[in-house]
Amino acid sequence: MNTACRSLLSTVGRRALLNATRVQHVHKAAAASSPAEPLVQGEPNGPSMKTVIPGPKSIALREELAHIQNSDAVFFFADYEKSIGNYLADIDGNVMLDTYMQISSIPLGYNHPDLMKLTQSREYQALSVNRPALGNMPDRNFVQRLHGALMSIAPKGHKHVQTMSCGSCSNENAYKVIFIWYNQKLRGGKPYTDEDLQQCLVNQGPACPDLSLLSFKGAFHGRTLGCLATTHTKHVHKRDVPSRDWPVASFPKYKYPLEQNVDYNAKEDLRCLQEVEELFKAYKNKGRPVAGVVVEPIQAEGGDVHGSPNFFRELQRITKKNGAALLIDEVQTGGGSTGTLWAHEQFGLESPPDIVTFSKKMTTGGYYYTDEMHMSEAYRIFNTWLGDPTKIMLLEEFVKVMQRDNLLDVVRRTSSTLEAGLGDIQHQFPKLVANSRGRGTFRAFDLPSMEARDKFVNEMRNAGVQIGGSGPNSVRLRPALIFQPRHAELFLDIMSQVLRSKF
Repeated sequence: MNTACRSLLSTVGRRALLNATRVQHVHKAAAASSPAEPLVQGEPNGPSMKTVIPGPKSIALREELAHIQNSDAVFFFADYEKSIGNYLADIDGNVMLDTYMQISSIPLGYNHPDLMKLTQSREYQALSVNRPALGNMPDRNFVQRLHGALMSIAPKGHKHVQTMSCGSCSNENAYKVIFIWYNQKLRGGKPYTDEDLQQCLVNQGPACPDLSLLSFKGAFHGRTLGCLATTHTKHVHKRDVPSRDWPVASFPKYKYPLEQNVDYNAKEDLRCLQEVEELFKAYKNKGRPVAGVVVEPIQAEGGDVHGSPNFFRELQRITKKNGAALLIDEVQTGGGSTGTLWAHEQFGLESPPDIVTFSKKMTTGGYYYTDEMHMSEAYRIFNTWLGDPTKIMLLEEFVKVMQRDNLLDVVRRTSSTLEAGLGDIQHQFPKLVANSRGRGTFRAFDLPSMEARDKFVNEMRNAGVQIGGSGPNSVRLRPALIFQPRHAELFLDIMSQVLRSKF
């Protein structure tokens, strides 16, 4: 069908096409529940908009907040008590279909009844009020909960986990683990002298080694000081902050559709991998060897930039060959939104990554690690809280709900609807929408410019869909795992209407 014919597809016709695609991909495991029924009872049937965003109440509160702190990044003020499932309410009475979920952070949508019930327990309340210092005085059920939550969904080959509070501190401490591991190898087990120990207190000597981490252009790993040296997305993050001379390699930039650009994209993989090899050599010669490589399965804030499974397999091979550690940052991709619990499971790696960091949809921060990365000395990795046991309780309940409701299957079915629908929209609006891509419901597409993207995000919000931007001109979807084909169809209809009426 040519572009002219596609543009004549009615909303009804496109829905029929999407429904046919959806039916073809329904998995037997989810057959017990109808895809037409919401997974969270009480959801509205669609958005309800009373004002433009932000509405007058949000504007007034934002102005008041500006007297206390910078409020320029505030879109609107939410009413979380009235939000439910896939729908986010604001204080002006607007109700939006949320495909962004607190920057990819809410796994089961808003006010999920199983999670709300959990928070009423005496144990949850006691841990919340008396937040334990987990490194010294964990509560009596802490080990049991680690087994029921984090270890029950650990990436293959990982027997150890360390909890943290957020994505940045997860990466920051994982970096420390890599440096400690690498420098201990360099020292060959030799003890530090008293002089070494005194020198390190003033940032000198062999106990403060000159090591580096290799990261990639377009990467985002956090805004704390160490993580910032491996974050390369926006200058607003990095201006005026001292950083480190650590290597930064190119990340593949593919042409789409992938099936029509196989040779080009394979050469792009090879170019970037050769650059990684060269940087290992260059920094070894500078006396600042690369102790580890940190990489996202999908560069999220950088514009939803993908690497092929072969790219990641070869990256692991190069990293191992050079005696360095591989850290895969699954802060955004972990927790099921790519169709598997961990995106790197889809790469066919030869062996487990040395470290996998997580946060966001996992409700708690932290990192998994292999035997070689285990710390044998107390206080090497430590802070007051080391996470929050109530978040681990929520994660344990999330795991139960995910398994009970076959949510990974829901993600895969919804992915089929989104892929077919976005492909159709690309044909209808070839000058506006391009490069639809993604794994599971972790999806993105491009608009012609940053200005067009920002206008699109604002117009979608005013039409009742909360969505996010990334990179210079990309739009990203980060829905909850309860985002069903019915929600995807509603999103696609609203997107088509916005493109047709506002551009």
